[in-house]
Amino acid sequence: MSKSFSETYQEALLHCIQQAIHEDLNAAGDHTTKAVFPQDHQSKAKLVAKGGGVLAGVGFCKLLLANHAPNVKLTPLFFDGTLFSKGETLFTLEGDIQKILSLERILLNALQRMSGIATTTQFIQQSIAHTSCMVLDTRKTTPNFRIAEKWAVAIGGGVNHRMGLYDAIMLKDNHIDFCGGLPQALQKTKSYLDNLPTPIPVIVEARTLYDVDVCLQYKWISRVLLDNMSPTLLTKAVKQIDGALPTEASGNITPKNSVEYAETGVDFISLGYITHSAPVIDLSLRAI
Repeated sequence: MSKSFSETYQEALLHCIQQAIHEDLNAAGDHTTKAVFPQDHQSKAKLVAKGGGVLAGVGFCKLLLANHAPNVKLTPLFFDGTLFSKGETLFTLEGDIQKILSLERILLNALQRMSGIATTTQFIQQSIAHTSCMVLDTRKTTPNFRIAEKWAVAIGGGVNHRMGLYDAIMLKDNHIDFCGGLPQALQKTKSYLDNLPTPIPVIVEARTLYDVDVCLQYKWISRVLLDNMSPTLLTKAVKQIDGALPTEASGNITPKNSVEYAETGVDFISLGYITHSAPVIDLSLRAI
């Protein structure tokens, strides 16, 4: 059985949570809550949807509470990946009110942002479901919140691209141009790969049909990224590759044109949109 996202990236998720705690509470903590509530004052709250969509972030909240408020119990009524509607209660919290209120904004920020990303991802993936194409995310993410945003993509049914610069090689235009051309960049990459202790994926940008021909000569490439091509040119490139290597379309792809790109026969479409432009879903934490 494969590991879950939270198991695989738990260290990164805990680091993300710790940064959020430090940002909001620092060393002093929540002065407002401490001023009006005694320690160990017990209360209940509920998370209410002010919009609808795909829920994402329950797992994030559980991890946050387990490590920073173990005396607060979260009872989910909806789970990550499920659809919810405006007005529905998504989960309840019960426990130390100082902890609940001091973590409220971190919880809501994560849930609203992650649910917006999951909703947008699922919408696009469902719109291209008549094809074999899958939605990929990118590195166009919020600083210090990438790991949670990529978790949201996975919850929404998308596929995570590389997590960062550390877990894959991706030869893009500047790497290629500064090297003097695609063949030179690929030759240097192969030499570098041969000296790595563990293999990593190699994704190579192709901007022209000539670039596609060059890529086809290097069977160790993991995926060809067909960048900024029109759907017409993209169709030609996919036909030229003819299944020899996995293909990805990238560049100016949005929810409005994603179907047109997916119908070219490409294996993946990558969209920065799903992480940098997905609208948040309004949620509210209320006393019970």
